Amino acid sequence: MYSVLLIVHLLAAIAFIGTLFFEVVIWHSAREELAWSAQFTSDQAIARRARRVLHLVVIVLYGAGVGLAWHYWGMPWSGRFALMLSLKILLALSIIGHYLLLAYWLSRKRLGPTRALWIRRSILGHMVLIVILAKSLW
Repeated sequence: MYSVLLIVHLLAAIAFIGTLFFEVVIWHSAREELAWSAQFTSDQAIARRARRVLHLVVIVLYGAGVGLAWHYWGMPWSGRFALMLSLKILLALSIIGHYLLLAYWLSRKRLGPTRALWIRRSILGHMVLIVILAKSLW
């Protein structure tokens, strides 16, 4: 079961990071070449699709992550491995905090383009750090 959770977690992480990478690094610059109406239409279409896909991806990602962490629950939490895993969990919880902040800004109609880009960049940065920590676990 652990191997299945690990693969599911890895694939969900790839989907999540890939989507954020596309939005932050590729789409943000590419959209500048479009007319404003095309930018608006494209932004709306991409955002709608990303929300649909990412909700499921995030549920799978965090669900598999909890299952993987549960695997280590009975083990002693000391040493380098425990520190790295704790940092990964802390960063993952911070990403949840980002989404709560995003939901707050959306509900108050205070999410402008600058804030949207900032939060995407921050989440992408957190995810990259999580990947680096994951690679250094082994």
